[in-house]
Amino acid sequence: MIARRGMIPAIVAAALAGAVAAQGQDEKPVSTGTGAVLRTLDRMEGTTRDIELREGEAASFHRLRISLRECRYPTDNPAGEAYAYLTIREETATAPEFAGWMLASSPALNPLDHPRYDVWVLRCTTS
Repeated sequence: MIARRGMIPAIVAAALAGAVAAQGQDEKPVSTGTGAVLRTLDRMEGTTRDIELREGEAASFHRLRISLRECRYPTDNPAGEAYAYLTIREETATAPEFAGWMLASSPALNPLDHPRYDVWVLRCTTS
C-alpha cells in the first residue's frame, strides 16, 4: 500500500509534465492589448460593476485598488482567451491581496482570494 501511495504523486507529476510540454508545442502567437475590461463583484451587496483600465492604470472598487500591468490575447482571435496581469490591494495594505496573471475563461485557476470582493478579466481592449 505504501508503494502505491508513493507512485500516485509521481504519476500525476509525469502527466502534468507531459501536458505542459505538449502545450508548449501548440503555442499560438499573442498580441498585447491597450487595456482590459474587468468585472467586479461585491458579495455583501450582490452588485457587479465593469471597470475598463488602460495599461499602467489603476482604479478603486470599494476598499480595493486594482492595477493593470498588461493584457494579452490570441492574435488570430481578439475576442478569445484574454489574460491580464493584475495587482489588487486593500487600500490600507502594503502587501497585495493578488498579484499575477488572471485568465478570462478560467478565473478560478488563479483567483483573488478575498472574503467580500471578487474580480475577474472579461477581455482585452485593442483601441
